[in-house]
Amino acid sequence: MMRLAVALLAVAALRGCVAYEYEHEFWIRVDGSGTVNVTGRPELWTAFKGLAVPEEEDAAKAAARQVFESSGLRVRRVTVTSRGGRKYLFVSADFDDAGRLGGTPAFPDLRLALRPDGDRLRLDGAWTPPAGARGSPADDGVMAVRFHLPSKVYEHRNAMEGVERGNIVGWRQDVRAALAGGRLDIGALIDRRSILVSTIGLFAVAIALALSMLAGLILWVRRRGARTLTASGGPPPGNPPPPAPSVPPAR
Repeated sequence: MMRLAVALLAVAALRGCVAYEYEHEFWIRVDGSGTVNVTGRPELWTAFKGLAVPEEEDAAKAAARQVFESSGLRVRRVTVTSRGGRKYLFVSADFDDAGRLGGTPAFPDLRLALRPDGDRLRLDGAWTPPAGARGSPADDGVMAVRFHLPSKVYEHRNAMEGVERGNIVGWRQDVRAALAGGRLDIGALIDRRSILVSTIGLFAVAIALALSMLAGLILWVRRRGARTLTASGGPPPGNPPPPAPSVPPAR
C-alpha cells in the first residue's frame, strides 16, 4: 500500500512538471486583464509568431520586447535561458484585455475572449499556427497553452488534465502536430467573483461575527456582575456609593 501511494505521488509530480518546448501561460483576472509568460525555443517563436530571433542574446531580447510593446503589452521581463543544451526565449508581460491580444504581432497564433455568460464568465478561444509557418524547426517535444483562472471553474472544454490545483486549466499537443497545423480549442466557464474577493469576504464575515460574539459576551458579563452586586446589597448599577461622613478636626 505504501509503495502504491509513493508511485501515485510520483506520477502526480511528473504530470505537474512537464517541460514544454513552446508555452503560453496566462494569469487572468475577472476583468480580463492579467499577465502572460511566453517561453519557447527561438526557432518555434519564428515558426509560430513570425519573429526572426537574432543569435545574439541582447538583440534577441530587444526584438521580443519590441514586438510585445508594439502589441500594447507592458513587458515585465525578457530573458534567454537554456535547458538540455537548447536555448529558450522567455517574455513576461501584462495586458489590459485578453480579448484584444489575438491577431497582434505578439499573438498571431492565438485568439481569446472572456465574456459574461449569465451570472458567470466564459473563456473562449483557440491556438492555431499561422498559415505558412516559417523555418524547419525540430519537431520533438510538447507545446501548451495554460491558464491560471481567477475563480471557481464550473466546466472546461477538454482541458488535458482537467482542473488542476483548483483553478488551472491547460491544453497541449506535440510540437509535430502543431507544426502540421494542429489546433487547440480553449474554453472554460468560471465564477464572476474572484477567489481572492470571495476569500476576503469570508474573512470579513468571520471577523464581524467574532467581534459581535465578543461584544455580546462582554455585555453579558457586565450584566451578570451588576445583578450579583445588587443581590449582595451593593449599590445599584451605575450609581456610586454615598460619600463617607466627614469627621470634624480635633481641637
